[in-house]
Formats: sequence, structure tokens, C-alpha cells
Amino acid sequence: MAEIAESKIIRDVIHVAPDVHGDDRGRFIETYRRSWFPLGREMVQANRSDKAQGAVVGLHYHLHQADYWYSTRGRSRVVLYDLRIGSATQGALELIDLGADDRGVFIPPGVAHGFASLTDMTLIYLVDSYYNEQDELGVAWDDPDIAADWGVTDPVLSVRDRSNPRISQIPEALMPRTGMRT
Repeated sequence: MAEIAESKIIRDVIHVAPDVHGDDRGRFIETYRRSWFPLGREMVQANRSDKAQGAVVGLHYHLHQADYWYSTRGRSRVVLYDLRIGSATQGALELIDLGADDRGVFIPPGVAHGFASLTDMTLIYLVDSYYNEQDELGVAWDDPDIAADWGVTDPVLSVRDRSNPRISQIPEALMPRTGMRT
């Protein structure tokens, strides 16, 4: 059975260490089970992100959507930051180094999330709602108020990720609060 544990740093973030079963034929890993996530809803979409070493994605956040991330190739540094006003862990930063098939992470709405490719890598992520442009929000990956160590020295960023605002510039109406989920 997989080991499931709530983060000691950010409330409602769940770490999953799946069981790996293998023999001469290969391996079998159960990577996701709905019952592992008491706050989660049914995941409705799966996405795959292949990134080259040095790529940085994020920080992104959603007011209503939760994500579940699982790496199948390479290594990445996941950066989580609790933006939720009223959260017991508001302002907490968590860094998680994910390797292929070693663990997954459930990210609730309102927790900003991103990753840096420490090697060429593949990340599979499940989401509990379909893409909604109004719920695709961001905060500057290099915001000094977050001060995350991304583990890369010369990051490759998208235009969007280079232009996200700092926390102090996010309008109050776009700041997540605990219990906003619909």
C-alpha cells in the first residue's frame, strides 16, 4: 500500500510514496487512487509535460482547481507556496525534489506551484476540473517575498512565466482564501 502523508509544511498538500512492484518483466506502480486525497475531487483530465534540463514552469495557482503531480522520467524541483488567506500555513514555502516514480504530490487550490527541470524530465499531472482561463493565475517565479531555491542557475522560462506579478501586485480579488473551492 502506498504511503500517504500530509505535508509538515503546507496544510492540505499530500505526499504519496507509491509501492513499486517489479520482477524480470519490469515494474508496476499504482500512481493515483482517489481515496488518497480527502479534500480532492475526482480528477477529470490528465496532462503530460516534457521539459529539458533548466526549464522552469510557474509559479501558477488556481482558486478552484487541484492538481496531482507524478514524475515518470528524470528529476525536478517542485516549488509550492501557500497563498491562501486564512490558511494556517499561509506564506509557507515547500521544496520537493521529485524523481522518476518515487513519489507524487497533491496540490490544493490556492497553493502556488511550479517546477524546475533538474534533468530532462516528464511530469504527468491530473486536475480535478477542465481548463478555465479565468482560473489560470500566476505569481512571479523569482518573487523575493517567496525566495525559492529552484535549483537551476540559468532558467529557461515562458513569456507568461517571465511576466507574472509579484505577490504584492496581485489584486485582492484574485488572492485565494481557504474554503473558496466550488
